[in-house]
Amino acid sequence: MVVYASNSRVKHLADAFFDHLAIERGLSANTRASYRFDLDRFTDFLQARPLQHFTEVQRHHITDYLLAERKRGLSPRSLARQLAAIRVFCQYLTREKLIPTDPSQTIDSPQLWKTIPHTLDYAEVEALLAAPDTRTKLGLRDKAILELMYASGLRVSEVSQLTLNAVNREAGFLRVTGKGNKERIVPIGKPALASLARYLAESRPALSTRGEIFLSNRGTPLSRKTTWYLIKKYARIAGITKHLSPHTLRHSFATHLLQNGGDLRVIQEMLGHADIATTQIYTHTDRERLKDTHHRFHPRSGKQRG
Repeated sequence: MVVYASNSRVKHLADAFFDHLAIERGLSANTRASYRFDLDRFTDFLQARPLQHFTEVQRHHITDYLLAERKRGLSPRSLARQLAAIRVFCQYLTREKLIPTDPSQTIDSPQLWKTIPHTLDYAEVEALLAAPDTRTKLGLRDKAILELMYASGLRVSEVSQLTLNAVNREAGFLRVTGKGNKERIVPIGKPALASLARYLAESRPALSTRGEIFLSNRGTPLSRKTTWYLIKKYARIAGITKHLSPHTLRHSFATHLLQNGGDLRVIQEMLGHADIATTQIYTHTDRERLKDTHHRFHPRSGKQRG
């Protein structure tokens, strides 16, 4: 039997496939309807390709489809569901000897795809750190927050929860409690340490005697939401138009360490990642920077020059 990519021509085979899902696999009507919806979208996509039969579908057709859906705004979870439907269909076609090989079998789940994080370059970091008005008490606080987040790679939630007894100013280290209640030790760096010391000496005593380091003007601990608001506020003041996330300074910290020769395992430890694979996303960022540099400056990069 020839399997066509067209929706109309594949209908008879799809009907047999969905009977298989109901009778042999015992899937519910809702699950079958979800599979049918996802497969209809995939076959619609194939119709725009120069394919005559489903036997011509290759791995890159499936990945192109998933990337197109990703650009359309679908989440990794939704993409993984679509790939699952395509896989089950391809496995059925292969088992029934309707296609020679399964083109979906070597495709990683989109839930494993990593988005290269947004980072700031050195000039943007400097502009952001210079944005708070340190002539005011809250400006001193905000300067210390930004310096500390960039110097130590802290999560927004971690800097909000940081306490006075977590800081060893003599040794220049912080004791941070991160995800999973796991504790790690991270260095502070002299500029961040100086900003923190000035804030603690000149600003914080007027706010409160609580244990948390960073406090509101009412003397209450800063929330994660407020800290994130402050980052966005100072990015606007600094003229930064890039997309920001609560982890932008953390991503910049890791990327700049790697670009300057930092060891990936050490960066993993400072970030508090349980798995080195999580830290490896920054190697992708660094590769993008290298590719961009090559494209811009190498005479044989293929870039058109005037």
